[in-house]
Amino acid sequence: MKFRQNESTIDRVIRIVVGIALVAMAATGIVAAPLTYVVWAVAAILLITGAVGFCPLYAIFRFSTRSANR
Repeated sequence: MKFRQNESTIDRVIRIVVGIALVAMAATGIVAAPLTYVVWAVAAILLITGAVGFCPLYAIFRFSTRSANR
């Protein structure tokens, strides 16, 4: 199964920046203990999808932020 990128460059940059911010918040203890695990999980998802350029939820709903001419 081949995954086509379905995220634009801006979408990917936003995901990576927010992921890094969440990692910083979790690592410095800004987030309370029970929510730390959720923040780490969301950060990991954002960083992975931002780096790869493919979002499974976008694929399920047949949504893409990439332009059609690429």
